[in-house]
Amino acid sequence: MAIVISSVLTLALLAFLFWITRNKSSALVSESFTKWTAALLVGYTVIGGFLMKVPRLDIINETIRNLYFHVPMWFTMIFLFFLSFLNSIHYLSTGNLKFDAYSASLTKVGIVFSILGMLTGMEWANYSWGEPWSNDPKQLGTAICMLIYFAYLVLRGGMKDEEKRAKLSSVYNIFAFCMMIPLLWILPRMVDSLHPGNGGNPGFNSYDLDSHMRAVFYPAIIGWICLGLWISKLHIRIQLLRYREEGFSFDFDNK
Repeated sequence: MAIVISSVLTLALLAFLFWITRNKSSALVSESFTKWTAALLVGYTVIGGFLMKVPRLDIINETIRNLYFHVPMWFTMIFLFFLSFLNSIHYLSTGNLKFDAYSASLTKVGIVFSILGMLTGMEWANYSWGEPWSNDPKQLGTAICMLIYFAYLVLRGGMKDEEKRAKLSSVYNIFAFCMMIPLLWILPRMVDSLHPGNGGNPGFNSYDLDSHMRAVFYPAIIGWICLGLWISKLHIRIQLLRYREEGFSFDFDNK
């Protein structure tokens, strides 16, 4: 039953995407797509995450259901930071403040998901490792990465000139994303770590992540990413409206 539900959702999403590509109002439909896809799949994640059976593993037990929330939130964070990184590069190459608005909004929403990912991870660690914070290399790397992005907010908040703020924060944002790669993926793999997939500790495999979990986990990734994109879209609209009130001109139909 779980596989059938997952297959139907996937086919529905593919059909919707095909319809979007043929629709002239792509910007409006894209926002509608992210909103309703997020509502559908996040709702499915919450319901399926609690109702569908999971493997009975030692120590982890029922806490493995947190996989549907903790990991997709990190994926969403990384995806939003990556889009912000691209928009920072685009701003520096064009000087168009619209791309700085994109970059700033994506980063701010990405930071929210980093906080959610950290909190769900600490709750999971409390049951799996015996304490919410154990100075694990993965935890430390993530904390440093979050502090770097928190400093991005401080940097933007400390300047009033829009163009100067946009240039400095874009350069810093590129630096922050480049620092995130070794902090999250390289350094934790070089030392001992309790976190799955790091420091020689195996990640979730075919034994842990069975067919029932995959039927929830993969739609959860799409759902949380769409939720992050939709929230970012709303924040971008507010930012562009503020810029327009201050005398800047943007093409609002090209988002």
